[in-house]
Amino acid sequence: MNKLKRFWRHLTTTRASGQRAFPRKVLDEIQKTIAQGETLHRAEVRMIIEPALPLGDILDGMHPRARARELFSDYRLWDTEENSGVLIYLDLADHQVEIIADRGVGRLVQAGEWQAICETMIRQLQRGAYRDGAIAALEQLNALLHMKLPANGQRPNQLSDKPIIL
Repeated sequence: MNKLKRFWRHLTTTRASGQRAFPRKVLDEIQKTIAQGETLHRAEVRMIIEPALPLGDILDGMHPRARARELFSDYRLWDTEENSGVLIYLDLADHQVEIIADRGVGRLVQAGEWQAICETMIRQLQRGAYRDGAIAALEQLNALLHMKLPANGQRPNQLSDKPIIL
């Protein structure tokens, strides 16, 4: 029964659902928060919001973590000078958040620290506070990255700060 419910959620959660949850103004705020954070640390942060997984992936039993890893690769978040790419992936239909970090950042941060950021966002998502959840999670992420990988002068922005809705 859970597989059927999940399939139905992904079938009925559309791109328009993603755009209602994250309108242009909110996406602009997310982009600004990412850009501001990247002045404090050396990581390169991307946020990808996927309203629903492709139905073939649902039928194959794909989980949000596997999808996040796939997107990390597809969007070349591993292709930064310090191997410092960080993906915050939101599976809107499942209300799941995953963080995938390249090795330059991943070895500095404990799994529980990433999980705390995900839980911050999930709690807000469950209340329908999409904007608040995204901004709170990004602020928490920026503070953590500032501690673990502080900025050391000006550097070029290697990945776009613009969030993506698939």
